[in-house]
Amino acid sequence: MPKTVKIICENTGTHFHVAQGTSLLDVINIISLKCDHPVLAAYVNNNLKELHYCIFEPVSIRFIDITHFEGMRVYQRTLFFTLSKAVRDVYPGHTLRIRHSVSKGFYAEIEGIDEITQEHIDALKERMDELIGQNIPIVHDRVLTAEAEQIYEDMGYTDKLALLRSRPRLYSTLYHLADISGYMFGALAVSTGALTLYDLRKYYKGIYIAIPTRTDPTRLEKMVPQDKMFEIFSEYSAWVDIMGVSNIGSLNNKIIAGNSSELIKVAEAFHEKKLASIADQVLHENTTRGARLVLIAGPSSSGKTTFAKRLGIQMRILGLQPVMISLDDYFVEREKTPLDENGEYDYESLYALDLETFNDNLMTLFNGGSADIPRYDFITGKREYHETPLRLDEKSVLVIEGIHGLNPELTKEIDDRYIFKIYISALTSITLDDLSRIPTTDNRLLRRIVRDYSGRGADAMSTLKRWQSVRKGEDKHIFPFQENADVMFNSSLFYEISVLRRFAEPMLYEVPDTVPEYGEARRLLKFLKNFIPIAPDEIPPTSLLREFIGGSSFKY
Repeated sequence: MPKTVKIICENTGTHFHVAQGTSLLDVINIISLKCDHPVLAAYVNNNLKELHYCIFEPVSIRFIDITHFEGMRVYQRTLFFTLSKAVRDVYPGHTLRIRHSVSKGFYAEIEGIDEITQEHIDALKERMDELIGQNIPIVHDRVLTAEAEQIYEDMGYTDKLALLRSRPRLYSTLYHLADISGYMFGALAVSTGALTLYDLRKYYKGIYIAIPTRTDPTRLEKMVPQDKMFEIFSEYSAWVDIMGVSNIGSLNNKIIAGNSSELIKVAEAFHEKKLASIADQVLHENTTRGARLVLIAGPSSSGKTTFAKRLGIQMRILGLQPVMISLDDYFVEREKTPLDENGEYDYESLYALDLETFNDNLMTLFNGGSADIPRYDFITGKREYHETPLRLDEKSVLVIEGIHGLNPELTKEIDDRYIFKIYISALTSITLDDLSRIPTTDNRLLRRIVRDYSGRGADAMSTLKRWQSVRKGEDKHIFPFQENADVMFNSSLFYEISVLRRFAEPMLYEVPDTVPEYGEARRLLKFLKNFIPIAPDEIPPTSLLREFIGGSSFKY
């Protein structure tokens, strides 16, 4: 009689026994699990597994679909892998390159085709629909790395080869979809049939890949115009290509060759050049239209505070006098704070700020008067005031950073000619390989884990637990207004994850396997292992990265 193991299904709250070696896919059929959308993967003891995974010991299972954040990642990876197959079928000798996220979807190009036409799009969609309709299995196995290298070489995967050779190991995992093989750095669906909805559209010189809405997978995400964002991504992607660090394999090889110091200097110099250029724009707008208010907005861990301080230095070089005011000091007193849907104080709401006082203060200052600037006490939840009223001189420019900086409602009483708006985020430009981008959210999450641990006394588990709520607030309060910016700044440094690795790893290892956040911690640890570490010794004290790893010469 075959041995059995006990399984707990968290989706149904039931437990039962199955034979050892039963796959997750078989478990779904055994328990007749009913879901609104196709199951894409499962958490087994809080660790993400593909549905091919076989069970040999007692486990707790939580099946996930596209409505789960990690389920959406599985869907996206499967979509990219299938699209790469379609590209190779329709245009032999050419390969797909997923460049970056944009407009609620993804932008891709085809190596060797300078400009995508509607004919290209139509041919790819036709082949994609065939592949999805055939419900082709996606399987994986472990092979000697030497075999994987030969397969990559035969298929022309120079990007995958570079990473594989810079992080050598005896065995490697390969995924197979019909006649193509590769690795996607995360779980995939069991077959192409899991792709229930997608679209391809011509976009600039390449392809826009539309994906389902996570909260309602029966419809596609609405394409939001993000021309400024696209321009910044394109600029940085072109720059890292020129620098020879467009993917992690090439970055690792430069680190191995002893070029870490040069990488740091070049990346930091690029930031400084951009900051100087933005300061020039502030001066121009100040002299031509009287702009006296610089508003800086961006998502969590984008580096807004250090950016504001470094921009202030560049402004002083040009003869301007930056005056820093914190938007947080305009919080209403705690008992007046609006409540969220759970009855908790919603500090991320625009109306958690005293907009009337804020606008009155600005108008008073711009009209030559003096204003009593509030100071919010986060312990008591009460407002205090600075001892000395603030007055601006003819060279003064207010610099204010906060999540609502680009929301027109924030400064509705102020004439737009007085305002210069800046959007900042860590828009990661390097990739793992041609099909595996590095999400900007992962970059920011690693920054926040490191900063919260050392500077705010919060462990990695706490940061991971709050992260989805943070992202929800960004979707509501920041991203809808980012195109209102006069200028955008990419705060990412192409070397930074190699530095963050040595800080973040021990923090992530502390997350216990008894909590749901364990799966995300393991995902990040697996991701970090692709990077060869860089010591932080040569990072300058004014670097934006110092805001997160410590050692900054700025006071926060």
